[in-house]
Amino acid sequence: MTHALARELVARGHDVALFAGPGSDPDLPVELLDLPAFEPSAAAMADVNAPTRHWMAEHHAYLALMLALAEGRDRRFDVVHNNSLHHLPVAMAPSLSVPVVTTLHTPPLPWLESAIALAPETSSFVAVSRATARAWSHVAEAAAVHNGVDVSTWCPGPGGGPAVWTGRVVPEKAPHEAIDACRLAGVPLVVAGPLPDRAYFEEQIAPRLGAGATYAGHLDHAALARLLGQASVAVTTPAWDEPYGLVAAEAMACGTPVAAYSRGALPEIVAPGTGVLARPGDVADLARAVAEARACDRAVVRRHAELHCSLTRMVDHYERIYAGLVGGDLAA
Repeated sequence: MTHALARELVARGHDVALFAGPGSDPDLPVELLDLPAFEPSAAAMADVNAPTRHWMAEHHAYLALMLALAEGRDRRFDVVHNNSLHHLPVAMAPSLSVPVVTTLHTPPLPWLESAIALAPETSSFVAVSRATARAWSHVAEAAAVHNGVDVSTWCPGPGGGPAVWTGRVVPEKAPHEAIDACRLAGVPLVVAGPLPDRAYFEEQIAPRLGAGATYAGHLDHAALARLLGQASVAVTTPAWDEPYGLVAAEAMACGTPVAAYSRGALPEIVAPGTGVLARPGDVADLARAVAEARACDRAVVRRHAELHCSLTRMVDHYERIYAGLVGGDLAA
């Protein structure tokens, strides 16, 4: 989301600087802010309560950034947009001379709740869905701006192929239930995504493969868009309340209807005529949804994605938020 937002803002003529970790896209057309290195001493790390080196590196990087912004070393910026899950950009927002807007991408996290409690009026908050805004409502009031996908990259396809499940292959996304539901519906399924939890894959996914269920590996965006465009239905099976559900938006941008558990933000994304929702955790009801969703008009699904799930729509919203924070039209 941050990558797409930064790229689109630059395309609209804005001056964008990005603070991001190693491995970020070097071809992103933005100014990259330095990520300061830090190596704690052996004596410090010998403390019984010492955090991991990764935690310390992240903490040091955010602390250095916020101190630099607070000291006004670079006064070009009109607004700081925080997409991190770290507490320091929120806790240190009062020290900045420019407004800070934080997008809430997850359910409530204790360290972010603490930061908001100490600096409740110094940041503006946006949630990636109304469901996520409600989840944070006990500590912060947040506007809802759905994430957007580039509908010129996620292009409509012919459909008619097998069902597709995409995402991280982990227990909280429950792809094993997608396999069971599609087998019950008599619809072949392709699973695609990275395997951060190898034990889950070996225990729950591998034994279910074969007889109409295949694993396609971890695909890049181009290959994934082709796969989604060829699919007859995209299946989404969260075992938790998804804050947004980007895979559903990507599928609909390809014209592919969605069969999904009615959890988290998915009822906000999958509108009537673009897919079918099922009772959470009910594999038989999901099989029904798979069969019914395949009948949706792909042109209607694509049009819904263009109007409600696009990157253009998302950035329009954020531009209005930025302009409101700086008290008028935001200069490019």
